[in-house]
Amino acid sequence: MNSNTTPDALAGSAPHCLRARALAALVVSEWSQKLEAVRAIDDGAVLDCQREFVAPAGLPGCPARPELVPPAQVKHRSMATLEGRAALLHALAHIEFNAINLALDILWRFAGMPDAFYRDWLRVAQEEAYHFDLLRQRLQTLGYAYGDFPAHNGLWDMAQRTQDDLLARLALVPRTLEARGLDASPMIRNKLAGAGDADSAAIVDIILRDEIGHVAIGNHWFKQQCGLAGKEPVACYAELAQRYDAPKLRGPFNLEARRAAGFNEVELAALQANTPPSMSSRKEFSA
Repeated sequence: MNSNTTPDALAGSAPHCLRARALAALVVSEWSQKLEAVRAIDDGAVLDCQREFVAPAGLPGCPARPELVPPAQVKHRSMATLEGRAALLHALAHIEFNAINLALDILWRFAGMPDAFYRDWLRVAQEEAYHFDLLRQRLQTLGYAYGDFPAHNGLWDMAQRTQDDLLARLALVPRTLEARGLDASPMIRNKLAGAGDADSAAIVDIILRDEIGHVAIGNHWFKQQCGLAGKEPVACYAELAQRYDAPKLRGPFNLEARRAAGFNEVELAALQANTPPSMSSRKEFSA
């Protein structure tokens, strides 16, 4: 965000509208200012659910660092070294930074939903900001900073593909890419704990706890939209995954967490029936 441009100016004629504030926060580039903007959005703010916004150029706002590279160029380092653990925490922090932007984006982009939809995604944005800051502070304790390692933008790439399709956004971001974190978190937590990093492992526990709720929000609104459209959720999901070339999900799956997040037994059976051979948890979490 230009230093002379305020969130109120970006929000236009309704600067106190929750959705306008979300768009203003999405534009902010520097991570510290973005966290401040997200925390400042009041859950009780006025909502204009019908307003159509014009997307400003340069979405989402992102800092100059980290350097963004193709996923294949993100190196995997040994967990036996401090640098390796820092690189893993940095990857998690980048996922959380993208998740802030994803929650803000769904808030402003899709008009005509009930009030509860927007307040649900504000909660997600604020919790993702909390997760990012936990990881950022942990990196700082270890002698590193957000931006010190290259990263990739797989999560945001899917947001761009689904920018005109709310049902696809709900199916393929919270229910697919973010749900991968439910599966990978226990393995990542155990790797950190096994390397003697109990503090980092505890942060992953917090993230998993909250991400169950975030995926549950995505599940709730996906099924609500399927109901309105007269679509069967399992078949609809399969069609959208194919249409938008969603990544194939690989086990092992955290079935307990997925059930807590609202996946039913039919959905879990379909997930497991279409599962390619397992890959490393590290790759799975790097959505």
